[in-house]
Amino acid sequence: MPDSIVKEALREIEPLDADELIGPAARRVIDAGLPGLPAVEKNGEFAGIFGEREFMAALFPGYVGELASAAMVSRSVDETIERRADCAAQPIRNWLTTDHVTVEDTYSDTQLAEIFIHHRILIVPIATEGRVHALITRHDFFCELVARFGTIAEDLGT
Repeated sequence: MPDSIVKEALREIEPLDADELIGPAARRVIDAGLPGLPAVEKNGEFAGIFGEREFMAALFPGYVGELASAAMVSRSVDETIERRADCAAQPIRNWLTTDHVTVEDTYSDTQLAEIFIHHRILIVPIATEGRVHALITRHDFFCELVARFGTIAEDLGT
């Protein structure tokens, strides 16, 4: 059986703590150069994902997510930041995407594809015996998948 297409795409990470505050957590996501990071409970159990989307949900008022268009809201982003700056001191727990999307180290490429297709996430946390230690990004998975597809298609003469 060939190696997993994502073997080279696996990234070891230090997960966020679910009680970490939004401000520092957002900085850690940026410093990691990733669209999000998994968050864990004190016992290491997966709690959810915090990243770009979750930060924006915390910063912008709840009604923004419900609007078909925010064109009628003329407030500048600076005004919104000033009004919502206190959210930086809230725990990320309140804003996590909590879909059950972790996979154990024995994952299959097809299992990862299914998760990326059916969930609105950009990362899949990888766990060993339930403890998150790595992740795979949708972008990295896509790149590896396209490369594998190209190689096999070429071998088949298509």
